Amino acid sequence: MTQRLIITAIALLLAGCEIPGMEPDPRIAKREADAKAIGSACRHGLRSIEDCYSLNEDASKADIFSGWKDMDQYMRENKIEGVRASVGKTEPAEEVVTEEKPSKADTRASAKSTTKQAAKAAAH
Repeated sequence: MTQRLIITAIALLLAGCEIPGMEPDPRIAKREADAKAIGSACRHGLRSIEDCYSLNEDASKADIFSGWKDMDQYMRENKIEGVRASVGKTEPAEEVVTEEKPSKADTRASAKSTTKQAAKAAAH
């Protein structure tokens, strides 16, 4: 009788605990949500599902389609018009200027002039 109670108590205790590593990976849920958001944005941007697939090759096609379909249904129910998406090339705001490395001859010449200037300063 006590054995049954102990086994029942252990089973109830184990049923309520969460074993680390047994729950689904949160990164998978995030990727699915991101892909659905991409699909929704494509539909709202009046982009075809094929274009959406080709622009987002790393995302799951099934999740992209699910998001696209959900947004399509939502837009039809609420009579929402899409906004044409445009992909344009943007020009950089600033021009980046890189300095060339000085040659060995330039480095030697500047080292000599620095030494001469230090010698003159010490003489005065």
